[in-house]
Amino acid sequence: MPLSAVKPDDYDTLLATKAAGVCALMAPFAVPEPTIIPSPPTGYRMRAEFRLWHEEDDLYYAMFHRDAPKTPVRITEFPVACVAIQAVMPALLRELRHNKVLRHKLFQVEFLSTLAGETLVTLIYHRKLDEAWQSEAIALSKRLAVKLVGRSRKQKLVLGEDYVTEELPVAGITYSYRQYEQSFTQPNAAVNIRMIEWAVEVAAALSGDLLELYCGNGNFTLPLARQFNHVIATELSKVSTRAARHNLSANSISNVEIIRLAAEEVVQAIAGEREFRRLRELPQPLADYQLETVFVDPPRAGLDQSTLAMVKEFPTIIYISCNPVTLADNLHTLTTSHRVTRFALFDQFPYTHHMECGVLLERRQGHETTDHGLEKD
Repeated sequence: MPLSAVKPDDYDTLLATKAAGVCALMAPFAVPEPTIIPSPPTGYRMRAEFRLWHEEDDLYYAMFHRDAPKTPVRITEFPVACVAIQAVMPALLRELRHNKVLRHKLFQVEFLSTLAGETLVTLIYHRKLDEAWQSEAIALSKRLAVKLVGRSRKQKLVLGEDYVTEELPVAGITYSYRQYEQSFTQPNAAVNIRMIEWAVEVAAALSGDLLELYCGNGNFTLPLARQFNHVIATELSKVSTRAARHNLSANSISNVEIIRLAAEEVVQAIAGEREFRRLRELPQPLADYQLETVFVDPPRAGLDQSTLAMVKEFPTIIYISCNPVTLADNLHTLTTSHRVTRFALFDQFPYTHHMECGVLLERRQGHETTDHGLEKD
């Protein structure tokens, strides 16, 4: 996103135009009137990354236009970043400009911050980091009051902790989330809170047990656990799985089982095609759960065909999508058996064409299911 596109005074008009485009895309599926969740016009991003550009003694943050990928654009301000990142960016640059040890072969900086007030900075290098770097980096971390990680090829030096702890108030309850550097987290905390609250709201009238795919660090899992008897949440990433398990413990949530499985492996397990040793961690056999609802938040590619077929067999589907185009493609299949009863738009990425969507799909009458959400013959 070029910074020239950031026009806070035009935000409402830009959002309305973007929402209208998504609604037109969803029109063939008879979706209801959407709930539209706006973003703060500025200061909304909780993470950011920049190249560090060296020109003789000068050093500056740089980004690149898609049509000129080799021409650096100097970044002197970044109004879409949260207040904490905006504050630390110039302070870090001043420190680096006058520190030969820390700036030597430094080529990228990543920022991760939280509403709770913690900020982590990752410095990435084209050289091996030694004791001299570590000594200077420790002093820098203290001066800036940030956590700091140094990375180079096959090397990672953590000064203190490689994560931040976020606290999100969701529907009157505050949840604590550990977020590791370089792992996926929702970039727009304000919109993320509203997105979770929407999912909790649409799940309020549901019952039974929940199957969640792509659970990440438990962003949705923790609040949704209050709406169901049991939750089986699956995630392939080791780092995200570790974070999710920590977050469950930190929030004293005991009715969720985190299983490290890919979506295609979940399909095989539900169908009884394969037995997975990791499923032995469940307190009871998978077939004994009353899996009546499935929650999915897939990557931009949407659901693959085998996962789509499995999801289609559940009576109720809560689908969060970061790509309306692939959501629409999946809805061509899902709406043959389900109808969209709730629809929401979440502006996670203002001033871009990206829009996060949420749909609640409920099975149409005449399609009977088993206790586990699997369609009867």
